[in-house]
Amino acid sequence: MPRATIVEISPPEQAQMLAELRRAGYGYLLALHILLLCAAQRSPTEIAAVLFCSRSTVYRVVQAYRAGQWEGLGEEESAETASSRRQTLLSPTLRRSVLGILHSAPRLCGWCRTRWSCATVALELFGRRRITVSGETVRRWLHELGWEWKRAKLRAKDDDPERVEKLVRIRFAFEQLWAGAALFFADELDISLLPKVGYQGMPKGEQVEVLTPGTNEKRYLAGALDITTGTITQCVWYRKQTGLFLELLDTLDRTHPAPLLTRLTVVVDNAKIHKAKKVHQWLAAHPRLELLYLPTYCPRANPIERAFGDIHDQCTRNHTRKQMWRLVQDVHQHLRVNGPWPYALSEIYYTPEVTAAVAALQAAQTTPTVISRLAA
Repeated sequence: MPRATIVEISPPEQAQMLAELRRAGYGYLLALHILLLCAAQRSPTEIAAVLFCSRSTVYRVVQAYRAGQWEGLGEEESAETASSRRQTLLSPTLRRSVLGILHSAPRLCGWCRTRWSCATVALELFGRRRITVSGETVRRWLHELGWEWKRAKLRAKDDDPERVEKLVRIRFAFEQLWAGAALFFADELDISLLPKVGYQGMPKGEQVEVLTPGTNEKRYLAGALDITTGTITQCVWYRKQTGLFLELLDTLDRTHPAPLLTRLTVVVDNAKIHKAKKVHQWLAAHPRLELLYLPTYCPRANPIERAFGDIHDQCTRNHTRKQMWRLVQDVHQHLRVNGPWPYALSEIYYTPEVTAAVAALQAAQTTPTVISRLAA
């Protein structure tokens, strides 16, 4: 009695089924079956009998796999079919091709754009490999490769030739703080009536609208972060001028009286308002205050940048204020209620070259003291 799984198929229908199995879209699956059976230590004769292919196909697939060129292999594939085959599985060689495209600039590949999209990657892949895929297939491949679509971030050049020397002076001042000294990191912040647009929770399929003020207004906040206590001393002006920075220095001098603090060190960036002639004249009249300058294009070296980022997140991003004085009031309330901000120095202050230079500076200052004590 014949088994229940035996079916009768006419030779023409079997030939049609074999042709469908071996066409370009499924040739890659045939190659996968061959490789898995080879890994299971099956002989070419057994594999050919089970998969309805020839022994030469088995040898050709194994040879192509060892050469790294094994995707899309079939027993019978014309040149026209190979040029138009559709690839849906991400093989190792195809993975390298996709990553090569993603890591290259679109303009270098002849595209008039700055970023790759799934559609342009698919077109570039067809131009390089003659493999036809859709943009959605490329999107699935990108997720498989661990890539995702997200916002880029700006990075400063940070190429100051005196970068190490400036970082050494700041770190040395931080490590040499005593009871009557304080170290501040200062900077300026723009407060705009035009809201900064940012992410926030909203229902799926909807987008929150943030109204523009019509006529924009700006105020400028100058702040100084005490690296020891995390408190911020601030003042607000209508314009970002030298007077704004001088007002901040006056505020520091007034709120940190001389009997308690005999040395105030303020770290600032290289903006013109920090190096103006009036600033040098003011410092000459107030000798207990000293300025140290950050490396150019190095915002990571200033901890107050993170506190200012909190101001944008809590007060100015997606805000709905229509009057500037209310927005400034929100900023003052944030600085009063949500502080202090006990930020530590960035890791760039503790790189090997900076650490070595700080140790040499400490040794150079310690040696004269030891010699004077021995002489006494």
